[in-house]
Amino acid sequence: MKYFFLSDGWIIGRVWELGGLWNESGWRRKPHIQQMHLCIWENGEQLWLYRVEDAVLMVEVKPGEGIQVEAAAKNIGQVVLKRLMTADQVLDRLCSSAKPLHTP
Repeated sequence: MKYFFLSDGWIIGRVWELGGLWNESGWRRKPHIQQMHLCIWENGEQLWLYRVEDAVLMVEVKPGEGIQVEAAAKNIGQVVLKRLMTADQVLDRLCSSAKPLHTP
């Protein structure tokens, strides 16, 4: 499994696998991406932990509808997460966070 943190209110766009963009027809399913019940606070933002299957190489994320983003973020529009985290990296991040939270 691989992991990433995503700011509250942002959504997942396109997903890439080894052969390119995720092909739901070829895989006969959507990629397995699951929001976990863990989040951290960083610079006043709530970041949720997501888990993805090993076949996923990159994930595009973008602000969701109704998200008020700062002017700099509006210019970006979207972000591609190229380096997904391992479980050990997530544990390090959670341990170093000032306020890790668990929600039911």
